[in-house]
Amino acid sequence: MPRNPFRPYTPDPDFLARLPEGYSGNRVNGLGETEVRPPHMVWWTPDMDAAPFGEAQKWFYAHEQPDDEMRALRAERHRVVGTPLPEVAATPVERSPEDWTAALQAFVEAGDCEMTGVARLRPEWVFDHAETGFETVIVLGVQHIHDELKHVPALRGGKDVTRQYGRAAAVSMKVAAWLRDQGWDADPITGPMTGKILMIPPALECGFGELGKHGSIINPEFGSAFRLGAVLTNAPFATTPRRDFGIDEFCTNCRVCEDACPPVAIAPEKQTVRGVEKWYVDFDRCIPFFAETSGCAICIAVCPWSRPGVGMNLAAKLARRAERLESQ
Repeated sequence: MPRNPFRPYTPDPDFLARLPEGYSGNRVNGLGETEVRPPHMVWWTPDMDAAPFGEAQKWFYAHEQPDDEMRALRAERHRVVGTPLPEVAATPVERSPEDWTAALQAFVEAGDCEMTGVARLRPEWVFDHAETGFETVIVLGVQHIHDELKHVPALRGGKDVTRQYGRAAAVSMKVAAWLRDQGWDADPITGPMTGKILMIPPALECGFGELGKHGSIINPEFGSAFRLGAVLTNAPFATTPRRDFGIDEFCTNCRVCEDACPPVAIAPEKQTVRGVEKWYVDFDRCIPFFAETSGCAICIAVCPWSRPGVGMNLAAKLARRAERLESQ
């Protein structure tokens, strides 16, 4: 593999000075904890004055390269998220669970998103600062433009990250409004700011893909080059099944994101986090470079599955291999 142009990496001392003294993001995330528990907010806090990493997050925004297009993309996302939702209609529309879930395909067909799925909400997905009376989470996925994303950590790639967060926010708001118009309360969850729930666990549960070594989901069609939105509701949707594509085993034997990570934050083996053994990115190593580059995203861009046209062939190859092993 070519030499990593960002290594060796030394964090900016000014950023390090903004980190909370004696406070580890890994500890907040539950690294090494053997009991399942709700997550604590660590980054992307809406109220930076009230969070331990708030000063570091302010530094992140203050050191972003000035760019009119980026400002416009952020402003549009804020406008979308700030748009009032309609009141919940008095009479709920009745459909079968299967018909409710099938109706989500209309948002894919309209180009609002590329993936939809449904899972039952679990307590361990809800942040400890939040409460929700909803039982179901609809997950929505929007694809990156790979020819733009591949330029990360340069600004050009970062713009597509912001662009897709905007699309994810827009479709989340649209689905929530659609449900409320049909008499079902709905609460949109948008990124990147921390909302009421984690979005990766329900996305895994509803069949979007498998967790990759880089801590993001890998989907056989879109790789890791997509962003998530979600909607909480009690409308009676049928859930969509979790799926196994052989990606987890692939990641065990792949080092592409490990070798590409400038601060060496991606571990070669799984770790226990809040009672679950899984791939985990070292927050304390990752966050300085993430902040200095306004979001990094190198790991998802270099992932072999993210290259257009590669993932489905890889998935088919892994499926054939699994069939051969089963037949032996």
